[in-house]
Amino acid sequence: MLIRIGYDISFELANPTPLITMLYVHPSRRKDLRAAEEITVAPDVPVHTYQDSFGNICGRLLAPAGTVRFTLDTAIEDSGQPDAESPEAAQHSIEDLPDEALRFLLPSRYCEVDKLGDEAWRLFGPTRPGWSRVQTICDWVHNHITFGYHFADPQKSALEVYRDGKGVCRDFMHLAATFCRCLNIPARYVTGYLGDIGVPPAPYPMDFSAWFEVFLGGKWHTFDARHNQRRIGRILMAVGRDAADVALTTNFGSAKLLKFHVITEEVK
Repeated sequence: MLIRIGYDISFELANPTPLITMLYVHPSRRKDLRAAEEITVAPDVPVHTYQDSFGNICGRLLAPAGTVRFTLDTAIEDSGQPDAESPEAAQHSIEDLPDEALRFLLPSRYCEVDKLGDEAWRLFGPTRPGWSRVQTICDWVHNHITFGYHFADPQKSALEVYRDGKGVCRDFMHLAATFCRCLNIPARYVTGYLGDIGVPPAPYPMDFSAWFEVFLGGKWHTFDARHNQRRIGRILMAVGRDAADVALTTNFGSAKLLKFHVITEEVK
């Protein structure tokens, strides 16, 4: 399956402003690109790329005052298969986890493992460890949190989502990932493209999406507490402890969003 991906994003800057962008396909998926990932920046300013501590590709630039625009239109190959399932994937003892997975057990900016531990064990302690436990967590979050774009709040943490019962996709993932970490399952936050492929079109503009991954049975597995179904066409962009690690753009100064258009569609 060939999927068209891209975006048209612009900001109004009051002053020359340093920016960090995470608008690139993740290194693990770059081999699947069928056309160059040529990001156009207007005005044309130098962009330095580097990999952060999580292995994500970042762009660094100094944008002049005025309007700055980022555009991309390319294509990527995908298997066309739904997210893989591994119902027998086992939960590891902490002492058996690889070193690099340990940081995904710890509290982070939006995932207060230290504050939700008792609730996590009360709700999910009796469940079977492993895949089944993670799916039960997804079922609970999906059924107890109400989705709505008008509930978006960039300051909202997992604990606040749990208390408030409302949020957007990032909030669903923060809460589910936090519950997993509380139960000693490494969980990391993911952002990327997810189009309406194999499902009815959503009644709102296309956006980037969030999901999360857990480490079970020696590998990372995809889960999605908001949609709570195995989906087709996820294109990974960045992974981290939570949304703070994978912000699509970080501006060191005032920036007003003028346009935000995302493309994710199957090429017929």
